[in-house]
Amino acid sequence: ITHQFLCFQIEALPEIVRAMEGRVEVYLDGGVRGGTDVFKALALGARMVFMGRPPLWGLVHSGQEGVKDVLDIVRRELDIALALSGCVSVADIKPCLVTHYSSYSRL
Repeated sequence: ITHQFLCFQIEALPEIVRAMEGRVEVYLDGGVRGGTDVFKALALGARMVFMGRPPLWGLVHSGQEGVKDVLDIVRRELDIALALSGCVSVADIKPCLVTHYSSYSRL
């Protein structure tokens, strides 16, 4: 299966948010691995982002402390993404701060 036939949740998110026209909050679940994924999802209109695998990896590796460590890493990554984009808080994240990879020419 090639990428052209797959639809990843993050790629469908803007269209779903537009279709809902503010009638419901849109949450993203699936494919979120780090703070930059959280940033992108929020920028594209998600109101909340769920994360499953990374905390489970932390749990398997180091129990409760591992989950805490993973969530701390995700939070630091999100904080860095916020700072690098000029945002003070998640409320400042706007769609113009992310660009789809297809916007760049292929070398």
